[in-house]
Amino acid sequence: MEILKSLDRLLISWGMSPSLADLLDQFIAFAIVLIIAYAADFICRKILLRFVSHLVSKTKATWDDIVFDRKVMIHLSRVVAPIIITLLTPTAFADTSSSTLDIIVRICQVYILVSVINFINSFLKAVYSVYSEKEQLRDRPLKGLLQTAQIALWFIGAIIIVAILINKSPFSLLAGLGASAAVLMLVFKDSIMGFVSGVQLSANDMLKVGDWINMPKYGANGIVIEVTLITVKVRNWDNTITTIPPYLLVSDSFQNWRGMFESGGRRVMRSINIDMTSVKFCTPEMLERYRKISLLKDYIDETEQVLNAYNEENHIDNSVLVNGRRQTNLGVFRAYLLAYLKSLPVVNTDLHCMVRQLQPTEHGIPLELYFFSRIKEWIPYEGVQSDVFDHVLAIVPEFDLRVFQTPSGMDVQKLAPKPAQ
Repeated sequence: MEILKSLDRLLISWGMSPSLADLLDQFIAFAIVLIIAYAADFICRKILLRFVSHLVSKTKATWDDIVFDRKVMIHLSRVVAPIIITLLTPTAFADTSSSTLDIIVRICQVYILVSVINFINSFLKAVYSVYSEKEQLRDRPLKGLLQTAQIALWFIGAIIIVAILINKSPFSLLAGLGASAAVLMLVFKDSIMGFVSGVQLSANDMLKVGDWINMPKYGANGIVIEVTLITVKVRNWDNTITTIPPYLLVSDSFQNWRGMFESGGRRVMRSINIDMTSVKFCTPEMLERYRKISLLKDYIDETEQVLNAYNEENHIDNSVLVNGRRQTNLGVFRAYLLAYLKSLPVVNTDLHCMVRQLQPTEHGIPLELYFFSRIKEWIPYEGVQSDVFDHVLAIVPEFDLRVFQTPSGMDVQKLAPKPAQ
């Protein structure tokens, strides 16, 4: 400070007014404070933290690596510069009014508080990452606890920041908020619920713009076009707009198709009904005819070898139908359909692919095709389904089977006896 006083006297001797000389001295002193604060911040971030990070990488523990990967210590290092400014600024503005000093100190205090909140928030995330990987804690609601702690942290931090800016005690603000909390909850109920629900939707990655969601209870089936604090807008496939409050998406269930688009395929699960009276054992002539189908040749040969070996071992005559083990036309048809699906390029065989029988009903035997199409867009996907079942319906008679169909008026007319001439 003696140097600044000497500079002040020198400036006055040059003809500068004392007030202007004092102002220039304060500017130079404050600039020196800022340089010192920046240097300390640079040393902490670029030198000290890198050195500590290098030491942490040498340890066998994993939790410290996660903490540094999330930049937890960087948030803590950001408080160094404002602390230095807060401590040294009174020296730079010692001879001036307290208003300028008070504004600078309050700004520094707010910055320190925000940095501390960011540090605690990052630390909580790091702790969550460490413990969420533990097998015994994976089924615990740790994320909900983390979100609750984050909301409480920012709520308390916001109250303290406001108290610093208006120069009031945080406890007086809390007391005032407590008295008016009931009124605020009543007036801003939808906004508060929408805000909390929006935070949950975002934090849990439940919904975002561009997702296809289905919520039949509220008439929503389409693409999310906008997400705000109080509304979620969905453009339905008929181009109508459905508006849903965010808290309904949290309290009720909805279907999000994003996982399907991010996966390896879109599921096809459709069945046809086979007339049970058309199911029968295969004769040698039938097997010889089926063997000419390239997709079935290996299957029929291998199955016949296994069945013949079983019949020989148990002394069963292949010509005897009762108590014998023989192939059926329905079983061969199922094998053909499975081989046919696996031969299609649009079918993802890395996912489930099967042809199965469901419980027989009065409408026949449901034969279900269950597979995943690599094509996921709606219109091409429907084309894949149609092409597959066009082929299935056309190939059914080749296996001496019939598709069950409820008799219509035309069928009744064909069965009715013709009138006598």
